[in-house]
Amino acid sequence: MASTADQTEGQPPDQAPRPGPAAAPPDLPDRADVVIVGGGVIGASIAFHLAEAGAGDVVLLERDHPASGSSGKPLGGVRAQFSDPLNIRLGQRSLDAWRDFARRPGADIGLEHAGYLFLLGDAAERDLFAAGIALQNSLGVPSRLITPREAHDLCPYADPDALVAAAYSPADGYARPEAAVTGYLRAARRLGAQVHTHCPVTAVDTAAAPGRQAVRTPHGTVHTPVLICCAGAWSATVGAMAGARLPVTPLRRQIALTGPLRPAPPRIPFTLDFGSTLYFHNDTADGLLLGLSDPAQPPGFDRRFTREWLTPFRAAAARRAPALARLPVRDGWAGLYEMTPDRNALIGEADRDPNHQGRFLYATGFSGHGFLQAPAVGEIVRDLCLRRLPFLDVTPLSAARFDGSTPTRPEAHVI
Repeated sequence: MASTADQTEGQPPDQAPRPGPAAAPPDLPDRADVVIVGGGVIGASIAFHLAEAGAGDVVLLERDHPASGSSGKPLGGVRAQFSDPLNIRLGQRSLDAWRDFARRPGADIGLEHAGYLFLLGDAAERDLFAAGIALQNSLGVPSRLITPREAHDLCPYADPDALVAAAYSPADGYARPEAAVTGYLRAARRLGAQVHTHCPVTAVDTAAAPGRQAVRTPHGTVHTPVLICCAGAWSATVGAMAGARLPVTPLRRQIALTGPLRPAPPRIPFTLDFGSTLYFHNDTADGLLLGLSDPAQPPGFDRRFTREWLTPFRAAAARRAPALARLPVRDGWAGLYEMTPDRNALIGEADRDPNHQGRFLYATGFSGHGFLQAPAVGEIVRDLCLRRLPFLDVTPLSAARFDGSTPTRPEAHVI
């Protein structure tokens, strides 16, 4: 379920979603202090941070298996190159946590500081990123604007004659989302949290008892004063069950894998063409991972990999990185971005009808940035849950911004 979605999400190649294997009904408790819905990287991070803080009985419910939704991608980008100060600070805080992940919670996530390289094709894009870099630098991000020739030196696939500039930060990179989910959940279990897989939420009774809501599943009901939605592309449904509006729409994103190349490709940054949304970087098998956001893709839960999207990918590659357009594609993969109208996350606590019992918190709608922001979001939701002051005020990311009460968020550096 969760993104989280750098996004960046999905099932293995050429497979539609399917139910998990038959399993004995989980031994669900009747009560819990906190119930988390969604076993992707966001839910896993929150479960770990709550368990570490001694937040009581923490129960995570996952409809399939951990990282089976948005977090199942082969590699996830991590960066702080954004134009919105909120996203920059979420990225910075998370980068620090990803660097420290081997110690806390304790797992190898294959973190590679390969850098992020945005290719810029005209003066308007250059000026947009120059303004973003000035803000990033003021907040401590070591990004810089570089020349087309410098971009080519970093990434030989990039055609310098097709660029006016590029934006680069050496502190960014990528890691393995599934390993991160596993690491978080293993540590959360050690600290006492319960993780129940193949256990979808079917209903939420928000008037079950004073101060509590009943979270219903096929394997039993858990009563809790606090319900946290981290259900990724499925969050609108979970929110509706609990009496909260979460404007999240699923959108298929596809990637292709070249398989091993001979000669092996050079080590390059995570490279993105801002104008076309084309992106590519090394994989873990001496090949390349290739991606593009297809503007013709309609919203929906389709997670089948199809080769038709390679046509716009190759057209975009021919303009910015011509050698990519000729590379063979061995296979590919598709998954879901969890999109919001302004392509920024939803983080906060719902202000529901007074007749609803208990509290409903949410962390979803990351629109492709869930993995890179997961550590910071885990901290923040932990603090919101425990009524502590988080390190960052995320009130502007409340779902209430879409009811007209607050402005929607600006963010220019999205792919």
